[in-house]
Amino acid sequence: MQARSKFLDDMSQLMTNAMGVAQGARTEAETAFKGMVDRWLADRDLVTREEFEAVRLMATKAREENEALAAKIAALEARLGE
Repeated sequence: MQARSKFLDDMSQLMTNAMGVAQGARTEAETAFKGMVDRWLADRDLVTREEFEAVRLMATKAREENEALAAKIAALEARLGE
């Protein structure tokens, strides 16, 4: 009975070690893939969400200022026409 128990203990230890190796390989593969994707995106000159939002806000503000200035010009032209 001792030999069988030793065999099962050894198999259990082997499987535990194999799972640890598999987990390490998975982590390494994920890190490598993330690095490849990051490099690929950097080569494409893509903007981040934060950069996009900042420019969008600037464009919105510029549009609002442009509309306000157009209204002032129209009011001044109306006064000159009187």
